[in-house]
Amino acid sequence: MATTIPQEAFAFFKKLEKNNNRDWFNERKPEFKQIEAEVKQFYNELLKKIQEHDEVDKLKMFRIYRDVRFSKNKAPYKTHFGGSYNRIKPKLRGGYYLQIAPGDSFIATGFWNPEKEDLLRIRKEFELDATEINDILNDKSFKNIWGAMVGDAVKTAPKGFSKEHENIELIRRKQFMFIKKYTDKEVLSANFMDEVNTAFKSIRPYFNLMSDILTTDLNGVSLID
Repeated sequence: MATTIPQEAFAFFKKLEKNNNRDWFNERKPEFKQIEAEVKQFYNELLKKIQEHDEVDKLKMFRIYRDVRFSKNKAPYKTHFGGSYNRIKPKLRGGYYLQIAPGDSFIATGFWNPEKEDLLRIRKEFELDATEINDILNDKSFKNIWGAMVGDAVKTAPKGFSKEHENIELIRRKQFMFIKKYTDKEVLSANFMDEVNTAFKSIRPYFNLMSDILTTDLNGVSLID
């Protein structure tokens, strides 16, 4: 099984970026399918490693074909590989994502687009007490790997919350994500899979807290059977 990313993946995407049309791609589709199969093996091997320390469902690999119906960019193909691993609901929340692209490879974790009810529950928790989340965000080893939380936020305060609240920077968030970028050299290295898995493993304190928040009410009573 493939435990490294093939260099041919970057070479193919660099050429595709300059020739993003169906004729060019169809002529080279067998080459792409071979590269895709190797990369998918990598993603599946990473899945096994994640399952040693977390409960995640099957890998979801995203197709190379772009949905151009509502996009100004009409290029038919993506120039990256992407795959996600979701933690098993309802007990566990959050997920992992890995993108492989020339000059734009990264991993991402957290909550990209929480449902309306979940978003309100998170905000209410941070309004009540943000001690635990701040302890995680300010942990030196955590910050060394993931840096600061990223994502969109409302400009002032969500409806029903005070813009003067001491935790408003957390409350006004709409997304609660972490992103870690990698160079092409790092992606092609022999230890890349282990590096990614270590980073994913280090996010667990955050996932544990958020899962606890999203499966209980403000009194700590479980919302799941």
